[in-house]
Amino acid sequence: MLDVRKLRLLLELQARGTVTGVAQALSYSPSSVSQQLAALEKETGVQLLQKVGRRVQLTSQAEILVRHTADILDLLDLAESDLAASPTTVTGVVRVAVFQSAAHAIVPRALSILAGEYPDLRVEITEREPERGLFEVAARDFDLVIAEQYPGSTRGLRAGLDRVELATDAIRLATPEAPDARVRATSLAETAGLPWVMEPQGTAARTWAVQRCREAGFEPDVRYETADLIAHIRLIRSGNAVGLLPDLVWAGEQPSVRLIELPGSPRRTVFTSARRSSASRPGVVACRDALSRAVPLL
Repeated sequence: MLDVRKLRLLLELQARGTVTGVAQALSYSPSSVSQQLAALEKETGVQLLQKVGRRVQLTSQAEILVRHTADILDLLDLAESDLAASPTTVTGVVRVAVFQSAAHAIVPRALSILAGEYPDLRVEITEREPERGLFEVAARDFDLVIAEQYPGSTRGLRAGLDRVELATDAIRLATPEAPDARVRATSLAETAGLPWVMEPQGTAARTWAVQRCREAGFEPDVRYETADLIAHIRLIRSGNAVGLLPDLVWAGEQPSVRLIELPGSPRRTVFTSARRSSASRPGVVACRDALSRAVPLL
């Protein structure tokens, strides 16, 4: 009989691309991963890996085995969900990946709700960029992810994940409040030539923000780059930059910068995703319910 733990290593190798990546994700040594994959080849009696340069690549036989492995792990998820649904209390551990503004605005209240209603449920929160969080839910590193999608953009669809909308929030141009600030603008077009703060290159937020500036007829002068939106607020409030901020960052509190509507009044979508095979787990259901109740009025 094939060992499910070894089969999962093969599935992880397909997802992460390298033995080192698998080892880091599962807290193994690379040599241990290689040894177990070699043992799996002996158990199956077929070649599963082939060397391509310095890396290994799955053979067509391995790809067949990976597809069955995904089905097996999904069935185990469903079995765990059915077992967990039988007691009267919600217990266990739910691991949640969340991007920063949702961590500030939604998560603390949701955790308070869960602590009051499900004291035996352990919820672990880790900050992740949405794209990475979605990947790691699919790879079974997390049970649930809070992610975002910007208007007019799409994210790659992962077949094994569901999607439940949590909220939408407006995105506005943020400038210093003080009338004598060195950085002043009353519209997006007027920010041409002004210093900007944006999220790092490659993020959906950065791509969307740059595109809006180009539509307004200029290339933004990005002098400050950080994923920390609290740093964005402070740079803008102090008169050193302008930027684009989603309403969720205020967590229901009064904004401390001047906010200006953008053309078309764009809104970002915030959603949760879980593996379809584990979405019915009581802990995941409880977390989603608490998150929806914790969303501030936007």
